[in-house]
Amino acid sequence: MAKDHSGSPKLYQLESKRKRVTWIVGVSGLCIFFYVLGAWQNDRGPRQPAEVYTRVGCEPSTMSSSSSSSSSSGISSSSSVVSMDFESHHQLVVNDTKSSENFSPCALSYSEYTPCQEPQRGRKFDRDMLKYRERHCPNKEELLRCLIPAPPNYKIPFKWPQSRDYAWFANIPHKELSIEKAVQNWVQVEGDRLRFPGGGTMFPHGADAYIDDISELIPLTSGTIRTAIDTGCGVASWGAYLLKRDIIAMSFAPRDTHEAQVWFALERGVPAMIGVMGSQRLPYPARAFDMAHCSRCLIPWSKYDGLYLIEVDRVLRPGGYWILSGPPIRWKTYWRGWERTKEDLKKEQDAIEETARQLCWKKVIEKGDLSVWQKPLNHMKCIKNKSPYICKSPNNADAAWYRNMEACITPLPEVTNSDEVAGGALEKWPERAFAVPPRISSGSIPSITIEKFKEDNKVWSERVAYYKRLIGLLPQGRYRNVMDANAYLGGLAAALTKYPVWVMNVVPAKNEAGDTLGIIYERGFIGTYNDWCEAFSTYPRTYDLIHAGGLISLYQDRCDITYILLEMDRILRPEGTVVFRDVVEVLVKIKSITDGMRWQSRIVDHESGPFNPEKILIAVKTYWTAEPKPE
Repeated sequence: MAKDHSGSPKLYQLESKRKRVTWIVGVSGLCIFFYVLGAWQNDRGPRQPAEVYTRVGCEPSTMSSSSSSSSSSGISSSSSVVSMDFESHHQLVVNDTKSSENFSPCALSYSEYTPCQEPQRGRKFDRDMLKYRERHCPNKEELLRCLIPAPPNYKIPFKWPQSRDYAWFANIPHKELSIEKAVQNWVQVEGDRLRFPGGGTMFPHGADAYIDDISELIPLTSGTIRTAIDTGCGVASWGAYLLKRDIIAMSFAPRDTHEAQVWFALERGVPAMIGVMGSQRLPYPARAFDMAHCSRCLIPWSKYDGLYLIEVDRVLRPGGYWILSGPPIRWKTYWRGWERTKEDLKKEQDAIEETARQLCWKKVIEKGDLSVWQKPLNHMKCIKNKSPYICKSPNNADAAWYRNMEACITPLPEVTNSDEVAGGALEKWPERAFAVPPRISSGSIPSITIEKFKEDNKVWSERVAYYKRLIGLLPQGRYRNVMDANAYLGGLAAALTKYPVWVMNVVPAKNEAGDTLGIIYERGFIGTYNDWCEAFSTYPRTYDLIHAGGLISLYQDRCDITYILLEMDRILRPEGTVVFRDVVEVLVKIKSITDGMRWQSRIVDHESGPFNPEKILIAVKTYWTAEPKPE
């Protein structure tokens, strides 16, 4: 009979294997736990608003000693900073500045430089139809490879909403409008400040009262009117006072004898850009604005066979309104003050009325100094009446980058009945911001589906929450003028609606992702086209925050990205921030250039963690100014 040996070698070996497996599993579990914990700690963003400046190296010693800068910016140091340790995950060298080019300041005479609207260059072009005031950008040999300086004594602008009414004179040292428009209350100089009383040529008693008059004629407060365009805007007081009514206006004016009018608007924290009604289409898509406005804007509406009214019709939404005040409206009362004959003014108004009739517009009312027309919901009636003015040849209604105006009516999308809104009806604001835009629901842009749109909204909600932890100044009014340099569907603007900012959504011209600017307008936001191989139509130091997601990757094979970064430096305010999103190799290239531009920057991980190949570069433009001229 066999004996039972309790110390059997087989049982001992089995027990030993069990212990080894348990030990391996335990050690592996601990390794995984601590790795995940470490990744989580490295992924956390800063908790305090000032931490982003500490992290990117903006210590007080690197800044100007100017008390105006430090007191205005509200930047403070933090002793408990969580390190954004991107380098612990990557072997790339991101701080090698040996090969970086150090960019010198341009001469002080360039402190107001607007590359594509430079008056001296413009004088070389035809004055007919104001072509000389359209965009004329420098060629490659004329590009500046230096940093546009802020004027001596430049101060960080007032925070919104105080900035609507005040600006520092040292930032825009121009008194011309305070003298020329003194009676009309455009702007007044009060010591070291500029004050904006809210007046205008046709509303010397204030834009607020003027807008109240308009509100009695059309529904300004119901949410149906959200986007507006102000042609020849002055200092944009009309747009400034529409903001409290949840209406955002794209205000534009040329760089002309009314020096710095658009600059004043942007310094106030009001949307505006340099532009002109000339020979080319306005840089906006078709059916973009719910309301268009001209208050003595000096645009010759009756000339060129009504070409400029035809262009307003292109950018006006079906059912949208056009408001005109000033000559020739109410000419029987004002003709002597306007120093024109009754016959001349009557002829001008008759020509405008006739063009409006050809556009199938309905005159809503003429009351006091205001006259209002409304664009039809669709073109069924125009087609039924066999209007010869509708464009017959196929034309891209949205194409507006260096595209000449056309002397025919841009056709609206087809409808099935006379009450249907061509192109689709929009939700009222604020629901409009997150409702599916008609251009998507109709499938007019096949690459963008409803599912993609909803996912994009979700992504941007997460991104903005992460940015709030990184830069922390969104709710405080430190940032006001924001630019999304590669806006896609306007997700950033939508996610920022709860903060005191406005966003200029820029859709790159000739974009492989498709023309999405019309979608952005259907969401109730504003924007424009731009080719980033050229300068943007704005003055220096007009934006607080620029977001550039994938922008440099898009352009790195088209032109020298150094000039794109120098352009960002031109339009960014001192102590302003740029957020780049791209792959590591591109961000390293960006950093190697901006290190020579007096920017302080640092690469951080994606909001989803270190495993995402896309990274983020947070860059801050340091405060510095030009040296004052020797006395």
